[in-house]
Amino acid sequence: MNVQGFLTVLIEGLAYGMLLFLFSIGLSITLGLMRFINLAHGAFAMCGGYLMVVLTGLMGIPFLLALPAAFVVTGLIGAALERTLITHLYRKPELQQVLFSIGLAFVAGAIANIVFGPQQQPIPLPAWASAKVELLGTWTTGYRIFVMVCGVVALGVLVTLFQRTLFGARVRAAVDLRGTAESIGINVKRLFAMTFALGAAFAGLGGALAVGFLGLDPSFPLKYLVIVLMVVAIGGPGSILGLFAAALFLGAVDALFKYYVPATGSFVIYALLVLTMVFMPRGLKRRTA
Repeated sequence: MNVQGFLTVLIEGLAYGMLLFLFSIGLSITLGLMRFINLAHGAFAMCGGYLMVVLTGLMGIPFLLALPAAFVVTGLIGAALERTLITHLYRKPELQQVLFSIGLAFVAGAIANIVFGPQQQPIPLPAWASAKVELLGTWTTGYRIFVMVCGVVALGVLVTLFQRTLFGARVRAAVDLRGTAESIGINVKRLFAMTFALGAAFAGLGGALAVGFLGLDPSFPLKYLVIVLMVVAIGGPGSILGLFAAALFLGAVDALFKYYVPATGSFVIYALLVLTMVFMPRGLKRRTA
C-alpha cells in the first residue's frame, strides 16, 4: 500500500467527515436536546447550498462573504419554520414527527427542482480553493483544508456554547424540566426557536461548503439522510464531541474502504452502525445535564 496514496484518501475522508459533522449538528441538537425527530434537516443543508449558488454564481458575491450570509439566512429560515410549523409538533407522537419532517424534505426537494432544475449546480471558487497544499507528507487542495478548519471552529463554538454558557444550561433545563424552567422566567419557546435556528444555520453552512465538494441537486435532502442519521446514532444524540468523533470516523472509513475495497465499502459503515447499536445503544457519548 502506497503511504502517500493512503494519506491522500484519508484526508479526503476527513474533509468529508467534517461536512458530515456540519450536516449532523442540527439533527443531533433537535433529537438529543429538543427531543424532536427532524428528518427534514437535510433541506436546510440544501438551502445553504442553493443560497451559495445564488450569491456567488448569480449575484457575484465573493465566496468568503457568501458563506456567512448562507449561514445566517438559513438560520433565519429555520427560525421562521420552527415558529410557524415545527413548534406544533414537539409534543406529538414520534410517528407524526417523522412523517411531517420527511414530507417537508420532499417538498423542499420539489421546490428546488422547480426553481433550479434537476441538474448539478456549480459555484465559482476562489483561486486558493484549488491551490495545492502539503499536509502530512502528501498533497491536498486548499478547499479541503478550509472545510476541515471550518469543522474544527464549529466544534469549538458549539462545545463552548452548550457546555460553558448560560444559554446551554437553559436549553438543558428547558428540555429536562420545562415547567420548572418556565416558572423561573425562561422563555422556552424563544429558546427552542434559537436552538433550532442554530442547528439549521450550521446545516446551511455545511450545505454551502458541500457544493464545491459533493455537488448539489434537488435530491440533496435525502441523499445524505441515512449517513447523517448514522453519525447521530453512533455519536450519541445531543453529544457534540461524540458527533464530531463519529463523523470523522465514518468519513475516513467510508473513503478508505470505498477506495481500497470498493466491493464492500458501503457495507462496512452499515456494519459499524449495527455493532454500535448492539454494544453501545446510546452511542459514543451520552448527553449529560
